Amino acid sequence: MTRQHLDQLAIDLLGRPYDELNDVQKRVIDLILAEQPSDPRMLLDEEGTFWTRLADRVAAVGGSWGFIGGFALALFLWMGWNVFARGRGLAFDPYPFIFLNLLLSTLAAIQAPVIMMSQNRQAAKDRLTAEHDYAVNLRAELEIMRVMDKLDDLRSAELMVLCREHAERLALLQDEVTRLRAERGV
Repeated sequence: MTRQHLDQLAIDLLGRPYDELNDVQKRVIDLILAEQPSDPRMLLDEEGTFWTRLADRVAAVGGSWGFIGGFALALFLWMGWNVFARGRGLAFDPYPFIFLNLLLSTLAAIQAPVIMMSQNRQAAKDRLTAEHDYAVNLRAELEIMRVMDKLDDLRSAELMVLCREHAERLALLQDEVTRLRAERGV
């Protein structure tokens, strides 16, 4: 495809030369010219590193009702054991549960940044997905505009043929009227 054709297509579809388009618009014009489907594999690598997969897993488990229920059960068992075993000398963390508070603080200090890492990664994937959706929608809109232009061209050509046919019929009718008037002497 020549550069002139590329610029003309960009001007026709987006009203600007190819060089003035942003990256997404250029990619859409290139896909239209290549007549290839959009590639959804542009999204982030699903595998990721061990640490990103771990962060996603921690966020998935730590943000579930199963985790909340299990964690609440563990807390009640911890507190129950230490309250009822206190008189027998078996309590390892007597009331006010200082060791439990330390463990909860440590868990919160570690879990929060890990969940934030997972959310940042998901936000990056969401941005790429939104960009891909925008490109697909833009391409669909531009392709519809091209189809509409082709339909308009076909309709115009059809109307021109109909006008020519009507003009020919009118000319034949005029000739017939002129001939009939001449026969009648009018």
